[in-house]
Amino acid sequence: MTRIAQEDLRRQLQAYLVMGSANCAADPVYVLEEAIRGGITMFQYREKGEGACQGADRLALGKALRAICRSHGIPFIVNDDVELALLLEADGVHVGQEDELAADVRKRIGHLILGVSAHTVEEVERAIQDGADYLGLGPIYPTSTKLDARPVQGLELIRKLRMQGITIPLVGIGGITPYNAGPVIEAGADGVAVVSAITQAAPVSEAAALLKEQAGARANR
Repeated sequence: MTRIAQEDLRRQLQAYLVMGSANCAADPVYVLEEAIRGGITMFQYREKGEGACQGADRLALGKALRAICRSHGIPFIVNDDVELALLLEADGVHVGQEDELAADVRKRIGHLILGVSAHTVEEVERAIQDGADYLGLGPIYPTSTKLDARPVQGLELIRKLRMQGITIPLVGIGGITPYNAGPVIEAGADGVAVVSAITQAAPVSEAAALLKEQAGARANR
């Protein structure tokens, strides 16, 4: 099986929900179902933080969320944990700079989607060499979701990469909402990744729909 085509991945990254039970104002199964109804195009299972599920509960929740994604044709990505991703038959894995080396993850997951968080041109170049399919860049705006987040870097890295001719799919993350997503796409990103902008919203489906509308409108110009 071959790796995913870049153009297909660009479309799937457009409205990317990153979520675990600790992020949700409502039941995570309900939140994901409503987010898909609203139009999200990719999902990442990130079960971390205070109050997150552990052990068998973490696996069970992952299976429930994976089944929902599969039934709707939404790519299901697992954050950081290759073993869990393989157990859940995930579509891919996303790793940060402090996680397992991207090159090692690529060897373990074969053709599955590999996303890598990057914060500098050097990290971007290394991630591409290591076999990344897409890059997560940020934090774009101030965020309280990830307590150990790096300093806000805005849109400059996205613009710089595109000006240098780097074509790998890019997704912006960090403090993004439906109301500030447009500039991220205009800077050169293919999509936006959000957590609380959807998981804490009421109603969830409307927040997801607005995010998709804003990201999609700019991307299709």
